Amino acid sequence: MGLSACATTSGGGEAEGDADPLKIGTLLPLTGNLAYLGPPEVAGVGMAVADINEAGGVLGNDVEIASADSGDGDNLAVSTNSVTDLLGQDVNAIIGAASSTVTLNVVDSVTEAGVLQVSPANTSTTLSGYSPLFARTAPPDTVQGSALGSLMLEDGHQKVAFLTMQDDYATGLRDNVQKAVEAGGGEVVYGGTGDGTEFAQAETNFANVVSDALAAKPDAIAIFAFEETKAAIAELVTQNWEFAGKTYLCDGNTADYSKDFDPGTLEGVKGTIPGADAPDDFKERLNAWYEEDAGEELTDYAYAAESYDAAILVALAAVRGEGTDGQTLADNIRAVSGSEEGATEVSTFEEGVEALEAGDEIAYKGQSGIGALNEDNDPSSAFIGVYEYDDKNGIVWTKAVEGSVEG
Repeated sequence: MGLSACATTSGGGEAEGDADPLKIGTLLPLTGNLAYLGPPEVAGVGMAVADINEAGGVLGNDVEIASADSGDGDNLAVSTNSVTDLLGQDVNAIIGAASSTVTLNVVDSVTEAGVLQVSPANTSTTLSGYSPLFARTAPPDTVQGSALGSLMLEDGHQKVAFLTMQDDYATGLRDNVQKAVEAGGGEVVYGGTGDGTEFAQAETNFANVVSDALAAKPDAIAIFAFEETKAAIAELVTQNWEFAGKTYLCDGNTADYSKDFDPGTLEGVKGTIPGADAPDDFKERLNAWYEEDAGEELTDYAYAAESYDAAILVALAAVRGEGTDGQTLADNIRAVSGSEEGATEVSTFEEGVEALEAGDEIAYKGQSGIGALNEDNDPSSAFIGVYEYDDKNGIVWTKAVEGSVEG
């Protein structure tokens, strides 16, 4: 049942159907090192808006989308210009960015404009509680760090080396993995917190970095980077590192490398990506939507569920608050995520609207499996997916580990 022009919500007032249409801007990576994350995130938001509008829209109007490129941390001018453009189009909410560095570049401007920003992929702990107008559907790195560090220990490794890019995301995740490794009795023999061994963004020459890391005689290596990972892997190959069972990637680089390396190069390598493995029917719908929109198939589904849920939460926040301005969205997004006592669990936008119209509080449980947003606007719990590379250098989901978030 779609929302009619006049509907009573849990707030007890009436929506007269004269609120401005909800306009969502997307700030997602269409170019740059994280461009491989763009298609699944674009598909997630796009399909969510299609589902919302099919169910009757928000407060009597269809939701609109304004799209923009976030670029990456190597060229922050892209995100600066894109946010200026989106704010000029009077968006009420911005979904993005994928990179924590990019978000830190623009979040102050978005907040000052009174617009809600919801990231489906930012994991830097710096962003926890950063702004009352910032929320996210991906967990902070305390969760992924614990999962990845525990994975390395479970695999029997006690002396680990880190190859880490100089970037808030990469160093923050490295720090949390190190805490988990050391808490479990392991040791970081190269690249640890405070060692000053981080490499520059866009680095291409890893001869010295890899040589120094291998000289420390680690029994496992973890790489925290984006596109730089390809050059690091190539150098590890050159210096005869044995990858299988001894190499670990993270959400910034756990990608399909079937076109980049000889078959079997990464077989047995493991990586982590926040989020449970999305159901097959959800992936099929996403792929169909993206094929129709972009004319090609999706090859990756990372953060698609989180992007979908971000858009649904924004729309439900507007319904609960009976308004589409950024402050109203921010004031209601925690509540519709399930932070209120006795909330009715819903799994779709349509179910959420029906429950709100009945005067209930709701707890939206969507595709990503996250818990209700906490006081820092972080998910209170989340799953971390564990993946393993096959003989074609593609990733295969193996399991999910659930963790809670402090705050």
